[in-house]
Amino acid sequence: MTTRRDFLKGATAASVVGLVTSRGEHAPAPVVSVSAQATTFREPRLYWCATAVRLATPVLTALAAGRLKATMPVEAHVPADRAPFTRLEAVARLLAGLAPWLELEDVSDPAERDAQRHFADLARRGIAALVDERSPDAVDFALPGQTLVDTAFLAEALLRAPSQLWGKLGAPVQAQVLAAFERSRVSKPGESNWVLFASIVEAAMQRFGGRVDESRLAYGLQRYETWYLGDGIYGDGPEFHWDYYNSYVIHPMLLETLAVVGGPGSRWSDLHARARVRLTRFAEIQERLIAPDGSYPIVGRSAAYRCGAFQALALAAWHHTLPATVEPAQARVALTAVIRRTLEAPGTFDAQGWLRIGVCGHQPSLGETYISTGSLYLCAAALLPLGLPRRDRFWSDRDALTTAQKIWSGVDVAADHALREPPAAVPAT
Repeated sequence: MTTRRDFLKGATAASVVGLVTSRGEHAPAPVVSVSAQATTFREPRLYWCATAVRLATPVLTALAAGRLKATMPVEAHVPADRAPFTRLEAVARLLAGLAPWLELEDVSDPAERDAQRHFADLARRGIAALVDERSPDAVDFALPGQTLVDTAFLAEALLRAPSQLWGKLGAPVQAQVLAAFERSRVSKPGESNWVLFASIVEAAMQRFGGRVDESRLAYGLQRYETWYLGDGIYGDGPEFHWDYYNSYVIHPMLLETLAVVGGPGSRWSDLHARARVRLTRFAEIQERLIAPDGSYPIVGRSAAYRCGAFQALALAAWHHTLPATVEPAQARVALTAVIRRTLEAPGTFDAQGWLRIGVCGHQPSLGETYISTGSLYLCAAALLPLGLPRRDRFWSDRDALTTAQKIWSGVDVAADHALREPPAAVPAT
């Protein structure tokens, strides 16, 4: 078992001292500092926890103190254009990635458990601030456009941590969250991955007892069955785009919406089963994209989401739906390499610990006009396997060579083959 001292010594978060007082109560202000340079650890989980702490500290500390709008920088092509959205982006995307860790009950390491509980408390206080009109960090959920996107990421976070991020909010805050979700319906999504933003918000409404708009929920599911292109790949709308949106949005939000509505006997049960198989195949493809040095093809939009490009692989690992060709330790080694490659380069964080635009360091030209500081926290989605306990094979197995490492070191590897499946019937409205 790792001691608190070992945890602090091994983590990029140089100190988690003071997260919990001697009486077991949360300290009024966190004492979490982040070293300027990442460290290599013998135990990967320490490194992943440290990365989670590093990402969470500036965002959740400021939000819980009511100072997110006051202190969070807005790096963007036109900062004023993104200011109304960027704070919700940061919080929702960060929590979507960290939710499985915050939800995990089986945390044997005392220092990790202290950090986990601390950030879960900050997250709940932060969610309450977002939906409280009196809060200085309140969000206008009726603001059209981008607000729907990150309402969806917030819904995804709640679905991934129903006990810690929803169940412990308290009834008044829960009612405010559901009302905020209803207000997001002012946005009508276009014919793209945006239809899934509407669907997952409605799935969260169904899961948590809100008033569901069945047409918004169903529309995204129906469209994505018609937009399936084969071999684990969906179009972003009716056309294929070379980018990572199958991982950023499509596979995760489609599968997690279907997990709510696609139980046995449901009209969506067949699609749910197919979505799981398709995710497994897509995870297989993603693992093969990661080079031995942790680099990967930078293709298409939103490259500044960094290691979040591999959310689908992380999701398959968390849900134990990796393909037979990818051992859990393979996925861990591959994801660790990507996380390190995209988050350790000098310039990735500013002096106060906020993410900056880029893939490997500070590269502002890689940011599209819709990219801002808050957008970047989708990188946290690579950390989904922190929701697996330390004894799980993902963490406990010895390092294994990734597919790329095997092939480029001369190992004889079986040929890759496309996924074949029979045609499916699309449920009627």
